[in-house]
Amino acid sequence: MALTKEKKTKIVKDFQRDEHDTGSVEVQVAILTNEINALTDHLKVHIHDHHSRRGLLKKVGQRKSLLNYLAKKDVVRYRELISKLGLRK
Repeated sequence: MALTKEKKTKIVKDFQRDEHDTGSVEVQVAILTNEINALTDHLKVHIHDHHSRRGLLKKVGQRKSLLNYLAKKDVVRYRELISKLGLRK
């Protein structure tokens, strides 16, 4: 369920803005999206796992806050990110 080091490194490489970037909004949202997708699949099997459901809701809220920040700061980067991640269909 947790991200492996290799998978996280690949996500960072795909979404980083420059070669030393590991914590930009794009990278954070991409990692959260991956974790949200994993938790969603987990909860489809384990319906009564309410502790994981709470963690999922916290991650969704955190991703929403980061996306709102990015939308206010730079709309072009926001639109590129949501299209790359497949959010907001």
